[in-house]
Amino acid sequence: MSLVVTSPRVAPGLMSRSAWYAVESAPVRLCRDASEPVVDAVIESGLSVESVGGDMEAPELARVLVSGAADGDVVWLGSSDGDPGLTDAIASEVSRLELPPEVEVVVGSWDVPGSRLLDAVAVMDRLRSPGGCPWDAKQTHESLAKYLTEEAVEAVEAIESGDRQHLAEELGDVLLQVLFHSRVAEDAESPEEQFDIDDVAGVLVEKLVRRHPHVFADGDASTPEEVEEAWARIKAEEKAAKASRAGREDDAHAGGEAGHAG
Repeated sequence: MSLVVTSPRVAPGLMSRSAWYAVESAPVRLCRDASEPVVDAVIESGLSVESVGGDMEAPELARVLVSGAADGDVVWLGSSDGDPGLTDAIASEVSRLELPPEVEVVVGSWDVPGSRLLDAVAVMDRLRSPGGCPWDAKQTHESLAKYLTEEAVEAVEAIESGDRQHLAEELGDVLLQVLFHSRVAEDAESPEEQFDIDDVAGVLVEKLVRRHPHVFADGDASTPEEVEEAWARIKAEEKAAKASRAGREDDAHAGGEAGHAG
């Protein structure tokens, strides 16, 4: 019997080679809920999956799986919640048998660095969505502004204290403000005022790449001082270009108004 476990933060079809081999070669594939993304991916690949367990508690489900494994190879497609208690229940069930079936845990996918950020985005979305938190739902950029300042100050104080665990907590509070403002912007009535967390991250990535030509392009800065000098120069060039674009837009707007008046 193989237990295929996957990360709910990774696209369900992107399973490891060993996981796909276990799924494809097993004559019986079982799951608790056919609507699970990973189950849907397996079914879309042309393989059949049978739903069992339903509301069964872990010990009862373990007995069903171990019993089925006695008749042949069985693959269990793990649920996105990790099937709490199931592995322990299976271990307990197997240990009482005189001739237990072999049980293998096959890792289908691993969380990549930063994957918990997806959880943070999902939690923020839940708080701001209908049925979420009424306080969170009523906040605006203006009402949240003071918290952004407060959390930044507290993060600096945590740095000065030397308590790194405290710093991690305070940086989480700063991150919350970024997530909060991004989610508020999604709800803006005017399309011109809308953006989301991906827009924020995208702008940041572009800026980091643009200001580190010595890493991502043909820049030749090799010391911290040279990097700072290049950063300041690139930043000034960006500022000048932005001012130039704003000036052209103002001129175009003024010209349009004059034409309309004429």
